[in-house]
Amino acid sequence: MITKEMIITDIIAQHPETLSVFRQYNLDCFECQIADVETLGHGAGVHKVDLEQLLTSLNDAVKK
Repeated sequence: MITKEMIITDIIAQHPETLSVFRQYNLDCFECQIADVETLGHGAGVHKVDLEQLLTSLNDAVKK
């Protein structure tokens, strides 16, 4: 399960199927240097993305 406390690059490394979700939300996290240390919750806040919707979408992608 993906949580807001997880580091973005860890999410992508463990679940590459989430890349399409990050792109859907216009988050180019896979290209961002800060993603190595930034939590999902912080990244969502900085980019003004609804965290709960993002979490739902990411976890749905992992379940498929």
